[in-house]
Amino acid sequence: MNLVDAHQHYWRVDRGDYAWLHDAPAMLQHDFLPADLQAQRTAVGVTGSVLVQAAATEAETRYLFELARADRSILGVVGWVDFEAPDAPSRIDALRRDGGGLLLGLRPMAQDHPDPDWLARPTLDAAFDRMQEQGLAFDALVKPTQLPALQKRLQRERGLRVVLDHAGKPDIAHGSFDDWAAHIRALAALPDVHCKFSGLLTELAPGMPVDALDPYVDHLFACFGADRLVWGSDWPVLTLRDSYTHWLELARTLARQRAPHALDKIFGRNALAFYRPQRTPASTASAGDTP
Repeated sequence: MNLVDAHQHYWRVDRGDYAWLHDAPAMLQHDFLPADLQAQRTAVGVTGSVLVQAAATEAETRYLFELARADRSILGVVGWVDFEAPDAPSRIDALRRDGGGLLLGLRPMAQDHPDPDWLARPTLDAAFDRMQEQGLAFDALVKPTQLPALQKRLQRERGLRVVLDHAGKPDIAHGSFDDWAAHIRALAALPDVHCKFSGLLTELAPGMPVDALDPYVDHLFACFGADRLVWGSDWPVLTLRDSYTHWLELARTLARQRAPHALDKIFGRNALAFYRPQRTPASTASAGDTP
């Protein structure tokens, strides 16, 4: 079975459109490109990845298309469009055309909006309508305070394929659980919502033990089940806490404890079914194998 990384980033700092990097830890403030990850991906048997935008510009999305054309292991791109732009539908059309089949979805980086209800604004309706018309997936990058707005939006967008990035970024560092858990349960009740099994390690406080993840992982498996959880590395943000190889090993262990017969789904098949890339992974590996 193909081992697929459903959430990965590349960036080149001198492009100048990664404003958030100015305040990021120094270890992220340099280039992260395909050659920097190739050996690790090969060693663990990852055969394909979904490349996710990291800058709020259409130019960066087109740059990711360039990287994907040069690297067949990139199955496709989740890009960015200004969802509130009056011409958002035509911008989406243009990106889809320029991607030549590489544009799999869009991610508006809602977590950066100060209004927690931003996703529910009617001004975004036209962009969401065009996404559905074009068959694109929606990556929901939100904080826990924005989960209610996401639920409002999705109640109006039945049929939209949605994946919750990094499990909605629970505040694990401070032990916040109940409100997040209630919103996750409500979102999981919507049949078209998936959840990325990613980004959890970087929510731990420094020195916090890994087993602090257990109640959050238990809840994700209870709500979404093995059919709607999708593994991703969140590399290179992951490097703030751990290595690519060790996160994959840990994620496999956590999944094996809760869904031992569904590793191929969580670590490959679900990503392919959700994003529907035109490309296929270059080779095969078993999601249950240890690196």
